[in-house]
Amino acid sequence: MPESHYRICPLCEACCGLEVKTEGARVIAIRGAENDVFSHGYLCPKGVSLKDLHEDPDRLRTPLIKRDGVFVEASWDEAFAEIEKRLLPVWREQGPDAVALTIGNPAAHKVSLLAYTPRLVRALGTRNVFSASTLDQMPKQLSAGLMFGHWLSIPLPDIERCDYLLILGGNPMVSNGSLWTVPDYRGKAKAMRARGGRIVVVDPRRSETAAAADEHLAIRPGGDALLLAGIAHTLFDEGLVKLGRLADHVNGLDEARTALQPFAPEVTAAGCGIPADTQRRLARELAAAPRAAVYGRIGTCTTRFGTVNSWLVDLLNVLTGNLDREGGAMFAKAAAFAPNTQGRPGSGKGVTTGRRSSRVSGAPEVFGELPITVMAEEIETAGAGQVRALITVASNPVLSAPGGPRIAKALEELDFMLSLDIYVNETTRHADVILPGLSPLEDLHFDVAFPQLSHRNHARFSGPVFDAAAGTPQEWQTLLKLCALLEGRGLGVDVQRLDDEAIESDVRRFAGEQTPAVLAALQPWRGPERLIDLQLRVGPYGDQFGRKPDGLNLAKVKAASTVEGGGVDLGALGARIPELLRTPSGRIELAPPSVLADLATVKAEPAPAFSLIGRRDTRSGNSWMHNLPVLAKGPDRCTLLVHPEDADRLGLAEFAKVSSAVGELVARVERSADMSRGVVSLPHGWGHGLDGVQLGVARERPGVNLNALLDDAARDPLSGNAVLSGVAVEIAPA
Repeated sequence: MPESHYRICPLCEACCGLEVKTEGARVIAIRGAENDVFSHGYLCPKGVSLKDLHEDPDRLRTPLIKRDGVFVEASWDEAFAEIEKRLLPVWREQGPDAVALTIGNPAAHKVSLLAYTPRLVRALGTRNVFSASTLDQMPKQLSAGLMFGHWLSIPLPDIERCDYLLILGGNPMVSNGSLWTVPDYRGKAKAMRARGGRIVVVDPRRSETAAAADEHLAIRPGGDALLLAGIAHTLFDEGLVKLGRLADHVNGLDEARTALQPFAPEVTAAGCGIPADTQRRLARELAAAPRAAVYGRIGTCTTRFGTVNSWLVDLLNVLTGNLDREGGAMFAKAAAFAPNTQGRPGSGKGVTTGRRSSRVSGAPEVFGELPITVMAEEIETAGAGQVRALITVASNPVLSAPGGPRIAKALEELDFMLSLDIYVNETTRHADVILPGLSPLEDLHFDVAFPQLSHRNHARFSGPVFDAAAGTPQEWQTLLKLCALLEGRGLGVDVQRLDDEAIESDVRRFAGEQTPAVLAALQPWRGPERLIDLQLRVGPYGDQFGRKPDGLNLAKVKAASTVEGGGVDLGALGARIPELLRTPSGRIELAPPSVLADLATVKAEPAPAFSLIGRRDTRSGNSWMHNLPVLAKGPDRCTLLVHPEDADRLGLAEFAKVSSAVGELVARVERSADMSRGVVSLPHGWGHGLDGVQLGVARERPGVNLNALLDDAARDPLSGNAVLSGVAVEIAPA
């Protein structure tokens, strides 16, 4: 008899609610959950692919240990014994910094990994922590931290009430939002335009989002800072600044005005490719619109001036009076895990950067991490603190980071490598031990980060659809056991006791003498469920352990999260300033000194013959969804998009050689009038043809690795984010 299960999709930031139909141990259908309070039945192809992921014969179900260069299956006890034997001596004898840890994108979609990996970081005590954040959004997190006091206080377009939306370097038609969780952007954009709203997209390519907008402006790759500064200059120059109620909540307005004085549109036009009169028109349209928002995403972050771009986006929202107002750029108010809802409202410690630097290049620490592009040199370079062992958590830097071949070579020099992963991929093939995680359909799900970035407030939970195989630990249990090894507690430790100790430590920090009573109230739950219940109950909508009987707790959210219920709707975004602010001043900091100093170095550069940019595809999620048949079928997606006139001029046929200052590759050519002349595009995360990769479907059409063309020394100096876009290349027939 078929059964229906409610499920939150963990494969992208849209976090859509799913209805999964099963018969026995088989998935027979997946569709959008019509009653989901957040996604309302919307579904993209990635949601359907959960069946393929669950059933993938290449997905690891048991630990692997490398013996004489070959992976062999092992028991969990054997795997942990190998870790104890080989990891601990490196850590003890060479010091904590000799062990590095890297965390990949999938970890953001698993509460076990997101909530428990920090415990492993603390147990290691290493300075060498890396993640996919410095390949993506770290500039936005840094600018948000400097302006508003917390890394995840990121303004989001209130699209359902917006009249004018300016998008730079983002493609939400494909991504359904990025640092903006907005399932069915297509439908929301269509509704916005139907009520008279206007959408303008700035992108070197006429992307799917640009094609469905009112206007597309083809910017020169890397010119975002010049364009944004030109618009901001115009607001000051033409007397269009209107702070509204935020006037009493800002610092640094005069400093920002002075810093932007050199960036008149007539000066910036040549460097960004957007005419001066168009820049001034955009400024006037933003200022005149009843409700407007500016949104910049990955194309604005993955450049030399990623942090400056991110700051300018929110500066424009402030200067036009559209920050923290309905229809403008607003802040979510998450039900749980959001630091900007905790502690004393209205002020705080703010953020601190540069507490340490990388050993070799002196790259800055931001948000507790070093840039992932320095990982290879930290392994290669001898001396105190040299990395000799690595733990990867759902991370594939050989494909996802610049300098992939260098990283792969460095990994072979390690004394030990441990991977927590479900595949033998381009990175984990170098591991000595691989510990697999669960299928998403075998695991519970509660989004930790994305409700802090959602276009509407909500709380949802989904339990496992299937039981995991007997004896298979959950990932949080694996992480706690690794912590116990580092703490010298051996292999026979009681994981449940470790979990009890961990939650007691968390509770004691805020409950003090009330800790026993709070722990007693949390008793029905274990592991991540206990953390979720705690966070919900002390959150802004919580029951406060009985003081607000109508408030949320995990039992209530679970009861509401069914195929029939679809979670708890907590309403549209509302004004949060000054309550949200966690800056020491209790104000929005419009002129962070480090950002203004970097702004002063922005200038037009000579245009290269060709600039390389990346792109997204709905059926591709970074480097790890290319092994799923439902997503892999259809046309080849790893192609080099070239404007037809450029292709004719160069005599390009089926393939082209693409060369940069650091590497070259041969890619299949696809002619596209959507590309600007002088700009070419390759998607991110391909290159599955390396030896030892056990991804049968992906290897059939491996594609090429864009990152082979990228310089691992090119970074935004403030955030450490890699420069992935606007890279100078040469194109020739192959």
